[in-house]
This record gives sequence, structure tokens and C-alpha cells, in this order.
Amino acid sequence: MIERDGVSVATSTPDGKPSTRMVLLRHVDDTSIGWYTNYESRKGLELEKNPFASILWYCEPLGRQVRVEGSVEKMTAAESDIYFATRARGSQLGAHASAQSRVIVSRDELEERVRAFDEEFKGRDVPRPEFWGGHRLTPNRFEFWQHREDRLHDRIVYLSSANIWTLARQAP
Repeated sequence: MIERDGVSVATSTPDGKPSTRMVLLRHVDDTSIGWYTNYESRKGLELEKNPFASILWYCEPLGRQVRVEGSVEKMTAAESDIYFATRARGSQLGAHASAQSRVIVSRDELEERVRAFDEEFKGRDVPRPEFWGGHRLTPNRFEFWQHREDRLHDRIVYLSSANIWTLARQAP
């Protein structure tokens, strides 16, 4: 089995400029998919202003990609706490130490912040920072793409309107 959990998440700035980055897909249920991050990061702030995103999952060995678009909301604190507790201690400390997307003076500054939080939480569990948690995307569009010879790829699109899903085949 090929396990691929890296996905590209596209958001946009308040003035409509695209902004894309890779995240790890860490949440899937019957109605949503999601990831965890610093809410004060660039993507977190963009989602605060414009709560819509697009996710692209690509698996080159299988010649497949899946595009998902929809509205985004923050997960509950309880959901974020549960996931945060499963992370490695170093990743938990990094969540506290990294002012994600902001300029830092040096790598040493970041590593010193990690050491300081390690000392602060010595001998106990690292709590989830309030500025860190999950985002859940509720899809209203899926596109399944399958590589084919001569660029005659298959593109199957599912669209939701008023909770009714329709299926369409699109030309490559």
C-alpha cells in the first residue's frame, strides 16, 4: 500500500491572491477532511478572512490526483487536544516555540525557544497552545483525475448544491 498524507492546501489572501503550501492530512470523516496548524500562521489568518480552501492530493506512482474544494472551519478545542496529544514531544514543543510564518532572527533563536519550553514543561505533558489546532474542510466539489496515455486523462467531478451531489465527466 502506498501511504501519502502530504497534500497541497490553497487559500487566498483577502485581496484574492492565491497562497499554497503543503500540510499533512490528519483528519478524515464522513463529511470533512482536515489538517492541524498554527491559527496565527499565514494560512490560518487567510482562512480567518476567507474560510474557503482547495486541497490537492497527488500520487505520481499511481498516476492519480484528487482535488477537493469547500468551506473551512476550525475544529473544536477537544478535537485539537486529542490530536495534539498523539504528536511527538518535539513536535509539541515546536508548536509552542514557532511563531509560524513570522520572521525570526536566526535558527539559534528558534532552538533556544524550544529548549525554554522543554524546560517549562519538564516532567509533564505538553499542553496544546491555544493558537494551535485543526481546520476542517467540508467539500462541495471533488475532482478525481487518472493519468491516461496520449493525455486523454479521466476527469470525474462531483459537485454539491443544496446537499445534492451530481456527477460529470470533464474533458482533459
